[in-house]
Parts: sequence; structure tokens; C-alpha cells
Amino acid sequence: MAKTLGTARHKALIALLIAKREAAGLTQTELATKLGEYQSFVARLESGQRRVDVVEFLELARLLGFDPHQAMDHVSQVRD
Repeated sequence: MAKTLGTARHKALIALLIAKREAAGLTQTELATKLGEYQSFVARLESGQRRVDVVEFLELARLLGFDPHQAMDHVSQVRD
């Protein structure tokens, strides 16, 4: 399997997560607090330095109030 960091799909996922966080009116620090993490954790996700695993993605969807199925449909349509 090819590396996924930095691919078009990974970038689309990051852009989606940033947009959803901003739409929820949360800063990185506020989201990190809700996740029980440090702000740097969210910063690394949003800068593309680390992958988002499935469980993290589902928790982000819950906290930010978006449908994870629709989000994955959107990301899956992006071509690398």
C-alpha cells in the first residue's frame, strides 16, 4: 500500500476537518480539550503530520456535529 500522508484524499480529509471545526466555532485548543488531548494533537492532525484513525474520526464527527458517512463519501470521491 502506498503512503497516504500528503495525498489528495488526505488533504481533502484535513480540509474537511478544519472546516467542520471552524463551523462549530471551536479553536484547536477548545477541540483538543473536548478530545482530552493537547492543542498540539489537533495541530498535528490539521497540518497533515499524522493520520486520523477511524475511531478518532468518529469521535471528531460526534464532537463537531457532522455525519461521518457523508464526510467519507466526499473524501472517497477525491482522486489522488
